[in-house]
Amino acid sequence: MSQLNITSPTTSSAIAQTLAGKKILLGISGGIAAYKCADLTRRLIERGAQVQVVMTPAAKEFITPLTMQAVSGKPVSLSLLDPAAEASMGHIELAKWADLVLLAPATADLIARLRAGMGNDLLSTLVLASNAPIAVAPAMNQQMHANVATQDNIQALSLRGMMMWGPAAGQQACGDVGYGRMLEPMQLVALCEQFFGPKPLAGIRIAITAGPTREAIDPVRYISNHSSGKMGFAIADTAAQMGAQVTLISGPVSLATPKNVERIDVDSAQSMHQAAMQHAPTHQIFISCAAVADYRPSQVADQKIKKTDDSDQMTITMVKNPDIVASVAALTQDRPFTIGFAAETQDVERYARGKLDKKNLDMICANDVSVQGLGFNSDDNALHVYWPEGDQALAIANKQQLAQQLLGLIAEQYKH
Repeated sequence: MSQLNITSPTTSSAIAQTLAGKKILLGISGGIAAYKCADLTRRLIERGAQVQVVMTPAAKEFITPLTMQAVSGKPVSLSLLDPAAEASMGHIELAKWADLVLLAPATADLIARLRAGMGNDLLSTLVLASNAPIAVAPAMNQQMHANVATQDNIQALSLRGMMMWGPAAGQQACGDVGYGRMLEPMQLVALCEQFFGPKPLAGIRIAITAGPTREAIDPVRYISNHSSGKMGFAIADTAAQMGAQVTLISGPVSLATPKNVERIDVDSAQSMHQAAMQHAPTHQIFISCAAVADYRPSQVADQKIKKTDDSDQMTITMVKNPDIVASVAALTQDRPFTIGFAAETQDVERYARGKLDKKNLDMICANDVSVQGLGFNSDDNALHVYWPEGDQALAIANKQQLAQQLLGLIAEQYKH
């Protein structure tokens, strides 16, 4: 992303008014990244936006209301119990005013309070009272971000339709290195422009498979894998936000259905294959993100198989499952633009390009699941995307960010 040279004077007249007339409510909570909000506000205003700033009490410890008033050109709202403002129900008026609520930085505390539906300060009350879309720019220590409670809160807010913009990875004020840094001001500006701009996938129907499959051995046992479904669900969620009509064919996972996504639950590779072949021809893009079992037991016992004393071994004969993505790619009528995933542990490019050619795919997304902290059951991933005429590496990021980058690339190739 190109950066403006902030050491040189730049007039707003020289910058495209991409956000002209848009009303952005900037909610600042108490994190060190609050110091970036002065530049963020200035950049938004340069592009034509109107910015109204709301600060939590803790935010005032990091940047002064006077600074934010100076850069925004508007009084800063600070207290839910301000008699002058509340005489006209000021917090409700602010909530109605906004076209977008941008929470930056959004601390772990703010995110937790939003998840609980609390309204114990002006900012959290505004979020409850507003019908405007809400974008959350998390900023916190990397351990706080990785904490299971924080991740659960972020997932819950995402499923309610809040957009998660970030965080980024890097050096933190405390000296730690990892995910938790707020996105830079120009990155947040670009996301605001993208949000208000044309939806790149508007009107496009996308079918996505996600999660693992379970191959029954008997009524109580099955063979499966470690897929959590997080990558496929992130793609489905992001695609819907980008304007697509999304059908999500999911194996057994413990994830809630993303907003504005039609979900079809399946269990085995055969049931997923059946659902995919039924729905793929009515969609323009098919993304095979599920971790489908290559083989299944040739026979499923009617009753639980009992352990016997005369044998320490069990032999199960396996037969090959249908190849879902290859079957979709082989359609001769109403064939969608078909993207596969390849989870590899070695020689990633050779195996990925081999599958791209053999299965007649339009694109394939390869990830090295041998890298610790990436892939299965992780919140982060990295992909290398290949297509017949080229390739592009997508660096390590959380799966929501990665989904956004991937779908942008898919849209570009699909329309090419």
